[in-house]
Amino acid sequence: MLWIFFTLLAAFMQSWRNAFQSRLGQEVKVTGVTLARFLWASPVAAVYLGLLYYWQPAPVPVFTAPFSGFVVGAALMQILATALMVKLFKMNNYAIGAGLAKSEALVAAVLGMLFFGTSLSMLGWGGVIIGGIAVFLMSARQGFRGLSVNTVLLGLACGSSFALTSLWVREASLALNLPFPYSAAWVLLLVISLQTLILVVFLLLQDPASLKALWQRPKLTLLTSIASCVGSIGWFSAMSLQTVPYVKTLGQVEVFFTMLISAYWLKQKLQIKDALGLVLIAIAAIMVMWS
Repeated sequence: MLWIFFTLLAAFMQSWRNAFQSRLGQEVKVTGVTLARFLWASPVAAVYLGLLYYWQPAPVPVFTAPFSGFVVGAALMQILATALMVKLFKMNNYAIGAGLAKSEALVAAVLGMLFFGTSLSMLGWGGVIIGGIAVFLMSARQGFRGLSVNTVLLGLACGSSFALTSLWVREASLALNLPFPYSAAWVLLLVISLQTLILVVFLLLQDPASLKALWQRPKLTLLTSIASCVGSIGWFSAMSLQTVPYVKTLGQVEVFFTMLISAYWLKQKLQIKDALGLVLIAIAAIMVMWS
């Protein structure tokens, strides 16, 4: 049941990372805010991996071609997913953007079943579906009639990108044949390092002004990176121990943290119907843990 602890840690830290990105997105372009997620995360991930080996030595992994493919795919897909989420933040308020992105649990369940050999119990499927209904309900600003088609499509694209990222991260962890948590730590370091390299080179060539903007906001950039890295340690560890749909469905408790931050830190108003969504998410989380 250790995966439950790591999932709750990931959900809590990711809600703060999203809040920092939402605040940063008011002053920095999408690509710059996307880089802020990874910029200082690599050193944190390297320290984490080093501490693991200091605590208890383990074999150094052999990186195979399939493993490398999973890492590259996960890195690119997470960059895309993060950029889409930042665009969601710019189109709507923070809580709505984060809610729409949580469609990843349902997408991960379907893609996992079709292409990755994932199997869920009936109770698990029920939890995934109820969780999907909950985040869809909470993402509607004025009920279902008030939903923008463009916003929903962007949210689904974001959730699908995150789902593929998670599925490939799990496959990469399993391909290393290392004990837990070393496999997750190696995947984390390699994915984040590749993402940082790609985005820094891209911004140097295409948008150096965004790099300068991040340099001028060191505290918010650092907070975004740290929250992102700690959250990723939780996600990668949980997904090394449990199938992605279960992890992501339980991870929807992030919406609860999101709403607290949205109301008390970002000072954004929330709707009464969000209480129903929270109840549904709680039910979904319980069903997944019992399954």
